Amino acid sequence: MANPRVPTAKAEVTGRTLQNPGRFKNRSKPKVRPLGAPYKRMSDEEQEIWAEYASEFSWLNSSDRKILAIACRLTARFWNDPDMPVAALAQLRMCLSAMGGTPSDLSKIYMPEQEDEDPAAKFLN
Repeated sequence: MANPRVPTAKAEVTGRTLQNPGRFKNRSKPKVRPLGAPYKRMSDEEQEIWAEYASEFSWLNSSDRKILAIACRLTARFWNDPDMPVAALAQLRMCLSAMGGTPSDLSKIYMPEQEDEDPAAKFLN
């Protein structure tokens, strides 16, 4: 049985599209909505943590909302509960890893260099 097809987004993040561009050239790219605002039912502290994660992990999008909500709740608990169980800390680490928020996972994320656009270019070219 053949290996499952690697999603284009994952291929870009891991750099596989650079290693073998021909394999991915005719694939369509799904439209992804931005991360958006935190859930209204989250506490004020959890919403502040959401904003911190959103600014630190610029690659997060709408499909990451649930895992981010879990990470926010666990992070709030981490700061407020000195007796937080090790299992909860491990779950927080897993959430951060799933979002690409640890040093080893960050190395797997490929963000293309964004060139600064010249605002006058669209008028002059």
